[in-house]
Amino acid sequence: MEIIDLITPETTIAKMHASSKKQALQEMSRLAAGQCDIAERQILDVLMERERLGTTGVGNGIAIPHGRLPGLDKLFGVFCHLDTPVDFQSIDDEPVDLIFMLLAPEQAGADHLKALARISRLLRDRSICEKLRGTDSSDALYAVLIENRENKAA
Repeated sequence: MEIIDLITPETTIAKMHASSKKQALQEMSRLAAGQCDIAERQILDVLMERERLGTTGVGNGIAIPHGRLPGLDKLFGVFCHLDTPVDFQSIDDEPVDLIFMLLAPEQAGADHLKALARISRLLRDRSICEKLRGTDSSDALYAVLIENRENKAA
């Protein structure tokens, strides 16, 4: 499972404005709904339910909200860099500006966990996060996110 299998240039957003965790998840749900043919409200409800179980703010300004959705036929991601960090009740109490949302089919099983692990490994790399934070276009964000795959293939 590679990052390029989860996101597209259309699901990678630079300088997204949100004033709260809920607003960020709403904006990302709206974008996902337009791309994967699942109702925005259904996506948001799954993400908010997961947040009630415990924050997906993993620290260092990063959050990986995720959930399983009936009707989804493949793993699907949305990545955004917020223009201003928001409180995500992260484990380190730091605000979040990099969010990688992952949606999975109900029956995804181990694929869901493998994708979460892949995203987590990518965003644990401080140099990648610095590049993401220093980028102000969606196309450049997408290129940074998928460049690791291209380096492995070389």
